Amino acid sequence: MKRTTLLSFAASVLAFFIGSSSIAQQPAAQNPLDVVPDTMPFDVPYGPPISLERAQSVIAAAVAEAKRHNWKMNVAVVDAGGNLVAFQRMDGAQLASIQISEHKARTAATFRRETKAFENGVQQSNFIYQLSLDGVIASRGGIPLVEDGKLIGAIGCSGGAGSQDEVVAKAGAATFK
Repeated sequence: MKRTTLLSFAASVLAFFIGSSSIAQQPAAQNPLDVVPDTMPFDVPYGPPISLERAQSVIAAAVAEAKRHNWKMNVAVVDAGGNLVAFQRMDGAQLASIQISEHKARTAATFRRETKAFENGVQQSNFIYQLSLDGVIASRGGIPLVEDGKLIGAIGCSGGAGSQDEVVAKAGAATFK
C-alpha cells in the first residue's frame, strides 16, 4: 500500500514538472494594450461651451425621438467640462436614470468618446480595467457633441434599454450634423 502511494506521488510530481515546463515554453499572448498608436486616440479639441439654447434644442430632438417610440427617457446635456447645462425628465421616466443620464453625458464629454466605446471595451475586449477609471460608465447612450471639429458638450440618455438610450441620444446629437 505504501509503495503504491509513493509511486502515485512520484508520478504526480513528474507530471507537474513536465506540464509546467511545456507551459513555460509557450510564447506569451500579446496584450492588445501594449500596442502604441501613432496618433492620440479621441483627440478632439475643446471648443466653447454649449449654450443653454443649443442644449435645449438637442434635448427637444432627443425627446421627440423618444416620444415617437413611446419611450420614457431622462435626457441630460453637459458642456465640454462635464457640467450640467440642461436636463429633462419625461413623464414616467424611471428615477434611477436621472443620475445615469447625467453620468453618460459627463463621461462622453470628459473622455471625448461615446460611452458605447467603454461598453465595447468591457464586453467585447475584456478591458475590465476601464470600470476602475473615475467617471466612466460603460453603457451606451452618451455621445459627444462636436461642432466645427471641436467638442462643445455631450448628451446622455437613460431610461430604456441601452440600445433605446443610444437611439434617443443619436437623435439629439444629430442636430449638430
